[in-house]
Amino acid sequence: MRPVVVLLVGLLLCAASTAASAVVSSTAPADLVVVMKAERELYLYRNGLIIAQYPVALGRAPMGTKRMAGDNKTPIGAYTLDWRNPDSRFYRSLHVSYPDQADRDQAAALGVPPGSNIMIHGQPGYDDVPRSGDWTNGCIAVSNHAIDDIWARVPDGTPIHIYP
Repeated sequence: MRPVVVLLVGLLLCAASTAASAVVSSTAPADLVVVMKAERELYLYRNGLIIAQYPVALGRAPMGTKRMAGDNKTPIGAYTLDWRNPDSRFYRSLHVSYPDQADRDQAAALGVPPGSNIMIHGQPGYDDVPRSGDWTNGCIAVSNHAIDDIWARVPDGTPIHIYP
């Protein structure tokens, strides 16, 4: 019986070692950002695996996609995080490449400006009022702790997919 026990322990240790090597580092850089608006969650992915998750607040009128400036909606679609602002009024911010050409064309067909300057950002630095619910003008807001982590793990040029 003893050799069987040793063999089982060895197999368990091997399996644990293999599983541990499949775990992504908590500081691994992301290669995709996904926002699920209905869930109010932002996910960082690397090689198809979720490596981090954060609750978000959205625009004050979150249903549907952004159509024009001032509609307080967060866009839906595939974009890129293309630049960052370390001195944002909202602590730190990462710019979403909205509007793309399709967004501009749609707004032009409606005779309205598409809006711009959609960001993933932290909390406002101009006051200390606690925020709850959806409160942005169309951006994706997270805690300052979360934006610090996202900032460190998401390089410029990372795709972002925003779903309803």
